[in-house]
Amino acid sequence: MAAKSYPVELTAPDIEPYRKGNTGIEFVTSFDSGVPGPHVAINAITHGNEICGAIALDTLLKQGVRPVKGKLSFAFVNHMAYSRFDPANPDASRFVDEDFNRVWVEDRLDGKEDTVELRRARELRPFFDSVDLLLDIHSLGTYSKPLMICHGLEKERNFAAEVNFPAYIMCGSGHIVGKRIIEYTPFNDPKNGKVALLVESGQHWAASSGRVAMDTAMHFLRVAGVVDPAVIERNLSPEGKNPPKAQIWEVTGGLTAKTEDFRFAEEYIGMEVIEKAGTPIAYDGGETLVTPHDDCLLMMPSYKQGVGMRKLRLCRRIG
Repeated sequence: MAAKSYPVELTAPDIEPYRKGNTGIEFVTSFDSGVPGPHVAINAITHGNEICGAIALDTLLKQGVRPVKGKLSFAFVNHMAYSRFDPANPDASRFVDEDFNRVWVEDRLDGKEDTVELRRARELRPFFDSVDLLLDIHSLGTYSKPLMICHGLEKERNFAAEVNFPAYIMCGSGHIVGKRIIEYTPFNDPKNGKVALLVESGQHWAASSGRVAMDTAMHFLRVAGVVDPAVIERNLSPEGKNPPKAQIWEVTGGLTAKTEDFRFAEEYIGMEVIEKAGTPIAYDGGETLVTPHDDCLLMMPSYKQGVGMRKLRLCRRIG
C-alpha cells in the first residue's frame, strides 16, 4: 500500500514576524512574569510540514498571551524546513538534512557532524536546558485519532494524566535510532521535575488538527498554571471542553520493515485495537507478522517505503 495524499485544509501562517524573538535565538520568544513559577514552553514545527502547531503559536502571540507567574516561551523550532512548505507538495518540507526529532543525543550534539538540523539543535539546546515543562506539537500522516506521547517516566505519566487531552496517552519509545526532544536528557531524568510531552494532533493538514493543537495547548497551560484561566476559556473549542478521562497505553514493541515487500494486512489508520493475539497484521517478504498480545492497539502506521523504516508501534492498555 502506497502512502496516500491528503487535502491541505490548513493555511500555514507567516512566521517571519517572529524571527527576531527576544531571546537571542531566532524564532524563540519568552515572556517573564516576574513572579516565581516554572518555565513553560510550547514548540511548533519540529517537523516543517506539521503546520498545526505554527497556527496555535501564531494565534497565541497575536493575542498577546502573557504568563501570570513563571515564564512562558513559544518556539518555532525547525523554521528552516517550514520555510520550504508548499501546499502543492506538503510532505517535502518535513526536514532539510535529517529528522530534527532524532538528533537529541549528547554524542551528536557535542560532536563535529554538521547538518542543518544539528546546527539548529545546538542553538536551541541552552533554551531547552532552561525549560521545566514542554509541549511539542506534532501531527500525523493518517486520519488517526489524536494522541499524547510521553517517554514513560512516572512524572510524565502523572502530568499527562492531568492534562487529560487528547483522549489517548501513549507511553514509551517507538523509533529505532536517535532521541526525540521529549527524550533529551534533562527531560528524561527521573530525579528532577522537568516534563516534556508530544502531542500528535491528527492528520497533518486536516482542519481538525488545528483545533486539537490549540485545545491540547490550553489543557497543558491549565495544568502548568502559568496563564490566566480566561486565556484557556476563550481558546478552548466546544470539543475541547470537559474531555472524558484519557486512556493510557504502553508501547510494547513495533514493526520495522526488513524487506521492500512490506505490506499491511489491512489499510490501518492507527488506534485500531486487535482483539486476539496471533492475528496477522502485516506481511514482510515471506514472513507473516502477528499481534503479540490480546487487545493490541496499532499506533501510527507508516506507509513510507524502505527497509529499516518503522512501520507500526504496538501498544497494551495500562492503568
